[in-house]
Amino acid sequence: MADPYSILGVARGASEKDIKSAYRKLAKELHPDRNADNPKAAERFSEVTRAYDLLSDKDKRARFDRGEIDIDGNPTGYGFGGGPGGFGGAGGQRGFRADGFEGFGGGNDAGIDLGDIFEGLFGGRGGFGGGGASPFGNGGRARAAPKGANVAYQLGVSLPDAAARATQRITLADGKTIDLKLPAGVEDGTQMRLSGKGEAGPGGAGDALVTIRIQPHPFFRRDGDNLRLDLPISLNEAINGAKVKVPTAEGAVMLTVAPGSSSGKTLRIPGKGFSRKDGTRGDQLVTLEIQLPEGDADLTRRLEGWTDPRNLRAKLGV
Repeated sequence: MADPYSILGVARGASEKDIKSAYRKLAKELHPDRNADNPKAAERFSEVTRAYDLLSDKDKRARFDRGEIDIDGNPTGYGFGGGPGGFGGAGGQRGFRADGFEGFGGGNDAGIDLGDIFEGLFGGRGGFGGGGASPFGNGGRARAAPKGANVAYQLGVSLPDAAARATQRITLADGKTIDLKLPAGVEDGTQMRLSGKGEAGPGGAGDALVTIRIQPHPFFRRDGDNLRLDLPISLNEAINGAKVKVPTAEGAVMLTVAPGSSSGKTLRIPGKGFSRKDGTRGDQLVTLEIQLPEGDADLTRRLEGWTDPRNLRAKLGV
């Protein structure tokens, strides 16, 4: 009799986890998609799946260990041939015993429900060969074939790309590439599920689970749904006003700096921040930073004798 433990390469006392691990390894190695030119691999894949189907079912596994059924779920001691205990066996009156019911030949056995007998005989799940509905119409449910394992991925995304929901390309374990559109409201740690892009299995492929990791940026930073930027401007731009070019998540735009602008003043560019789950977007907040030149003799000469009469620190109490 075929031994499912030997087929999967595990000990008879193996845990459910060990059995599942052994099956996944063999199924991945023997899957027909990877062995198109090797028919023996397909046969072996079927054998491995049959063994796992039995051992992953606690009731069937226990009955197999007790010697009551074989790897296909058929009873070991009550065959359908002409031997002892079979339908055609000698003795006629009591040729069969299963789950507390006896024989078919005696008048006292009239009215026995064959569907109930065979449901008990084949493990309560109605299947020949470890799966499928009972041929006797008992309504038993087949155990669903297991799907392949899910595969986890980490996808690094730049801060501007996350704000703009720019399409990202990811390479899967099988070498194939997929272009992903980032979801609205994306955050660091957001997980995307790609159905059917995991490991192959007899019940279909598992899924790919992609976790988004938003990367730090040299000059952009996130502030809730807004995107912040410190913008250096010159003294003459601050004093006289100017139109300056400002980077955003989707390219540069022109921004007007009003005459007399001070360092620390924050300007707002609407709709250039992060997307929200409702589809709207935050803003980009631009903070001005006046940068003076070092050692500029001309500037020093121009300001010679000039002082600002205001007490800029009065509000600080000094």
